[in-house]
Amino acid sequence: MAMVLFLNIFLLALFLLFFLLKHRIINNGKYCNLPLLPPGPAGLPFIGHLHLQMFDNSDGPHIFLWKLSQKYGSLMSLRFGFKPTLVVSSAKMAEKVMKTHDLDFCSRPNLRGTRKLSYEALDLAFSPYTDYWKEMRKICVVHLFSRVHKYRSIREDEVARLVEKIGRLSICSKPVNLSEAMMCLTSSIICRVGFGKRYDEEGAERSRFHGMLKESEAMFTGFSFADFFPFMGWVDRFTGFLNRLEKTFKEHDAFYQELVDEHLDPIGENQIKRT
Repeated sequence: MAMVLFLNIFLLALFLLFFLLKHRIINNGKYCNLPLLPPGPAGLPFIGHLHLQMFDNSDGPHIFLWKLSQKYGSLMSLRFGFKPTLVVSSAKMAEKVMKTHDLDFCSRPNLRGTRKLSYEALDLAFSPYTDYWKEMRKICVVHLFSRVHKYRSIREDEVARLVEKIGRLSICSKPVNLSEAMMCLTSSIICRVGFGKRYDEEGAERSRFHGMLKESEAMFTGFSFADFFPFMGWVDRFTGFLNRLEKTFKEHDAFYQELVDEHLDPIGENQIKRT
C-alpha cells in the first residue's frame, strides 16, 4: 500500500513539473531556443509516444511506423520516454541521413542490453563513432574482410547443403520457411568462418547455441526503463530485466571463453596431460 501511494505521489509530482516548465516556456517566449523538430503525432507527458508503440502496433512496428509516415511525412519525430527519435521512411530521406549527414547518425543507440552484451560497446557493431571504432575497423579490414575470398568454399558448401535440404522437403511436399532457412544459412557460414564449427546439427550444442541467440535477441529488443527513463533504471531490477541480462551475459562470456580455449589448444594437449 505504501509503495502504491509513493508511486502515485511521484507520478503526480512529475506531471506538475512538466506543466510548470511548459507554462514557464510559453510565458517567457523561449520557443525560439527549442530545436525545430519534424512533424509527428501528439505525445503524452512523461511517456511521450510509448503508448502508441505498445498498444497500436499489432501489425508489427514497421507497419505501425509506415502508417504514421503516411500522415506525417517521410521524416517524422517521435519521443519514447526521454529519448527523441527520428523516423525515416523514404529512399530520398534515407540517403540524406545515411550519406549526406552520415557522421551525425552513424553511432548506434546506447541501450542497456546491447551495451552489456558487447562488453560496454567494445565491439565493432555497437561501438560509437570514435577513434577506437576507426582502429577496430582497420583491424577488421586487414585481418578479416580482406580474406573473404578464402572462405568461398565454406559459403558454397553451406549453400549446397541448403539447396539439398529444400530439395528433400519439396519431394516430400513439405513447406519450407525461407526466412528461417536463410537465417540458418547465414548463421552457419558465420560460425564456420569465425568458430570453425557448425551448430546446425541436432544435439545439445545446437540447442545451447540457438538458445543463446534467441536470448540475446530478446535482450537487444527488450524493454528497459533505463533506456527511456534514465533516472528510473533501478526499476529494471524489480522487473527481472537486469537478472536476465546478467545471466545471458555470463552464458555468452563462458561460450566465448570455450572457443578461445579450443583455438589455443585445438587437440586438447592440456587435457591429455592432466589425465
